[in-house]
Amino acid sequence: MTMPKESLKTYLKDHLLIGDGAMATWLYQLGIPIGVCYEELNLSNPELIRAVHRSYYEAGARFIQTNTYGAHRDALARHGLQDKVTRINRVAVQVAREAVKDDAYVVGGIGSINAGRVRDVRMQNYREQFEEQAAALLMGGVDAILLETFLDLDELLLALDVIRPLTDVPIVAQLATIEVGRTRDGHTLTRAFAELKKAGADVVGLNCRLGPAEILRSIENAVVPEDTPLSVFPNAGRLAMSDGQYSYASVPQYFGENALRFRAQGARLIGGCCGTTPEHIRVMAQVLAEREPLPRVNPVVDTQEEAEPLIRIAPPARKQGIVETVAHRHTVIVELDPPRDLDTEKFLRGTAALQDAGADAITLADNSLATTRMSNMALGSIMKAKFGAEPLLHIACRDRNLIGQQSHLMGLHALGINQVLVVTGDPARFGDLPGASSVFDVSSFDLIRMIKQLNEGYSFSGKPLKQRANFVVGAAFNPHVRQFDAALRRLEKKVEAGADFIMTQPLYDRESIERIYEGTRHLDIPIFIGIMPLTSSRNAEFLHNEVPGIRLSDEARTRMRRYEPGEEARREGVAIARELVDIAMEYFKGIYLITPFFYYEMTVELTRYIRDRSRVVLQK
Repeated sequence: MTMPKESLKTYLKDHLLIGDGAMATWLYQLGIPIGVCYEELNLSNPELIRAVHRSYYEAGARFIQTNTYGAHRDALARHGLQDKVTRINRVAVQVAREAVKDDAYVVGGIGSINAGRVRDVRMQNYREQFEEQAAALLMGGVDAILLETFLDLDELLLALDVIRPLTDVPIVAQLATIEVGRTRDGHTLTRAFAELKKAGADVVGLNCRLGPAEILRSIENAVVPEDTPLSVFPNAGRLAMSDGQYSYASVPQYFGENALRFRAQGARLIGGCCGTTPEHIRVMAQVLAEREPLPRVNPVVDTQEEAEPLIRIAPPARKQGIVETVAHRHTVIVELDPPRDLDTEKFLRGTAALQDAGADAITLADNSLATTRMSNMALGSIMKAKFGAEPLLHIACRDRNLIGQQSHLMGLHALGINQVLVVTGDPARFGDLPGASSVFDVSSFDLIRMIKQLNEGYSFSGKPLKQRANFVVGAAFNPHVRQFDAALRRLEKKVEAGADFIMTQPLYDRESIERIYEGTRHLDIPIFIGIMPLTSSRNAEFLHNEVPGIRLSDEARTRMRRYEPGEEARREGVAIARELVDIAMEYFKGIYLITPFFYYEMTVELTRYIRDRSRVVLQK
């Protein structure tokens, strides 16, 4: 298929154009392992990249994308190549030019930054990254810019806003959808295509994520703006893994059949994405050879649906639970660890006793110290239903990937459990199953932000939800560090991410409590000071000598040495804890009692003490 030398935009008015296929998955099939920076191969193995471009050109493609999908600063930084953005992109254009003849359009590919990671609605530094990459590609002399695999309309519009003023060359703007007909951030394709056209896109379309059948369904039900060419670059079906090898199901003949269907829908630019090979492109080129493009006939759409992409029936969340309570009076959270076995009787007795003593919330750890315990979600639901106790569940970043985390939170929402504490979680290798994997898909900062995103009515992926969640989200603070100021800055980041309250590690002296008060008094959220009663002299010496940052007073250690392990020692531990409570209540309204070794009688007594003392304070 030959073509005159005219702009891509002009050519597409009256012609079909065959695009190339996958780069990364084809390199994988050629033996390049996953994890290698494929964009760096422009520098270290340019002949291999030229060979890929040439194979697609010889198959009939005349729209050749540079090997620069992930050649932006963010992606290259994962390989230590962040300072080679300009060089990699410029060389990529040169390599593509050398591989094909003059009748091919060499197009600078720019991929989404958000597509390969957790969606970041803030998109900090994205403008600079898009401008840096686009400038390098334009300097290299591309015939057009291809913005591809954008899951979110807002990110693609941002990229267009940055790049459109830089150049007059055509820009192809392609979304990738996870579900048929709607972007990850909740827009219908009709709305998205209209916004892209308005923002300066010359061609709009879809690529990646979906195979031919689902992309066909997507464009059948979307309105494409008048006089705007449509592009489609589907995957070769769904990704499969067998015997450790990745593969795609769609064969070249199937692509040829769908190329005719895409033409019937008015598509002008037709290529392939993940899993496609030169043979897929060859079959499509043969099927479409000498055929004229067909006009786009848009469907009739429901204008009511297009007017508003979000359907949320619940009002925005308000501060509630302990955050609301602590604004008016001293509030007590008590930690009670879930059992390590299947017997819940003692745990439920402890819950009932603490509820009766007046605990405002009972907080349950999430497999603390990486040791397997009963699900805090199940126990929280039971205690709420059986005793009316208010559960506050810890959520560790360690055990669940993002799919599991969102599913877990959706379950909590359904159960009416809306108070949570986000913690990083101890690495699995320190626990009772050291062979288990530690997930850590996100940091505690990210997870706080994403839970608050559920409160706004958006899933972790950015998809609009039909309801808003109403989570009240806590963050942990460990003051037992050498660099206290650095710990405070970390705490401030958690507040910026959306934390509603703070719970500290246990403290054992006035100086530490006062130091936290001075360091956090500028924060406009409540602080719950952690207090864990000592159980014995051995327990006191362990905390003092082996736990980093914790220092007990000489007086407290001497007092605990007077008693053999047992009830009298625990009674003295409660007495010391009462003195710490007195100090904490001078500065804070929030007290966080940590039950040691499941001696819940100790925290029951302390809860009653706080309640009685709080009533005296109120009466004054």
